[in-house]
Amino acid sequence: MTPITYPKNANIPTSHLPFSPCVQAGNLIFVSGQASVDDSGKIVKDTFEGEFRRSIANLQRILEAAGSDLSRVVQTRCYVDEASDLPEFNRLYAEAFPAPYPARTTITNCFGGMLKFEIDCIAVS
Repeated sequence: MTPITYPKNANIPTSHLPFSPCVQAGNLIFVSGQASVDDSGKIVKDTFEGEFRRSIANLQRILEAAGSDLSRVVQTRCYVDEASDLPEFNRLYAEAFPAPYPARTTITNCFGGMLKFEIDCIAVS
């Protein structure tokens, strides 16, 4: 039977919501949506680029706790609040995930202004 673990360390942002930031089953790592939040889970409003970079940094910290990193991501789901941010999103995404890129789904117009960006992923250890 494949063990299921919940990797975490002091570097992972906490949340008051009922979910695990990361679940690992065998060598598969499932990371819950990461947004522009501080270590206490409080939303940090910023420009699209600022929110994107903070979200990716949070994602990286969680992957590291699970013994992985951005180069081991196989799939992402990205949530971009404003479709007008898609050109900037694609530029920043290509910096964070160099080719060959992970499989990706992108959803727009989804937060009603609460957030500008969020990302979840599946990675391998």
